[in-house]
Amino acid sequence: MPKENLTFDTLAAQAGSHADPNGAVAFPLYLSSNYRHPSLQAARNFDATTGYTYSRLATPNRRVLEKTLAQLEAGTHAFALSSGMAAIQLALSILKTGEEVISLDDLYGGDFRYFRYLESHAGIHFKQWNGEKVADLIAQITAKTRLIWLETPSNPTMKQLDIQTIANQVHAKNPQVLVAVDNTFLTPVYQRPLTLGADIVVHSATKYLSGHNDLLGGVLVCKDDELAKEYYDYYLTTGDTMSTFDSWLLLRSLKTLSVRMQRHTSNAQAVVEYLKQAPQVTKVLYPGKGGMVSFYLQSEAQVEHLLNHVKVISFAESLGGVESLITIPYYQTHADVAENQRARLGITPQLLRLSVGLEDPQDLIADLEQALSEK
Repeated sequence: MPKENLTFDTLAAQAGSHADPNGAVAFPLYLSSNYRHPSLQAARNFDATTGYTYSRLATPNRRVLEKTLAQLEAGTHAFALSSGMAAIQLALSILKTGEEVISLDDLYGGDFRYFRYLESHAGIHFKQWNGEKVADLIAQITAKTRLIWLETPSNPTMKQLDIQTIANQVHAKNPQVLVAVDNTFLTPVYQRPLTLGADIVVHSATKYLSGHNDLLGGVLVCKDDELAKEYYDYYLTTGDTMSTFDSWLLLRSLKTLSVRMQRHTSNAQAVVEYLKQAPQVTKVLYPGKGGMVSFYLQSEAQVEHLLNHVKVISFAESLGGVESLITIPYYQTHADVAENQRARLGITPQLLRLSVGLEDPQDLIADLEQALSEK
């Protein structure tokens, strides 16, 4: 059966399974930094998009991974990078001095740090949209606008956006304006932005795509050949490519992505039901699927008590792994966001972000209950 006819779950489960020329079911690990040329003629005619010469350009593991990622996100070109921030850097590498970006106002805090860097060092301008009325976003587009930067659900306040409506209206206003979506929280299991009209998708592959808290990586997927060529040139020049071993690990992880996301969701739904009735909790933010939950406690003292007393859940940054992690965005992931912006968004010292893992949900609930107890 042609691969284009296979379902998402089958493509993920068989990631790399039919790619090895020697017939290995699990794609082997190629730990070589360089590759021989059989002849001078072969070197003269070398094609970096199909052959191998130096591992910064391509490795068998990274190439199979990128092909799989493009299929899962319904794109045509994928780039596996050394970190999620490297993926964001690649996505924004097409911008030129004087151009502008309109972003959602609630994003991973590191995005805003990099936006400030580009503004001060490259003369690229950044504006924000609150995610409420699409008409307000469209009204901000000018002749200088090159890119719309979205994240849905947003981190950490879980804003949900209608990607299709946004992409349609942005492209109707100006077809040259690109729409980029950070799909880290939902993954292509629950959301495929390129099928909804977006032009670019990025991930922190450290999170759900890898899912085991054991690698650092980023992903960019697009569907336009000219855009991909521009990205490819920058990608090779900067060398922010994913290592062979991390590529191997990530390909392995993709095989279980769908079943992991289902369990993350069912566990999160159970935890959310508990949090909604817990007397110490004043508000719960959850998009209905996926494993990310944010919630507010009544006081900073309760926050400190919970973080100091969780035993099953780990008080640690990052998200999307099999182990449940809890963070306080105000002091950790969003410390770089301006104070007035944090206040406007509701990123306060009472807000906690919980990445619900794959443990038994009753154990997670019991851990939260004892950590919230004032004993």
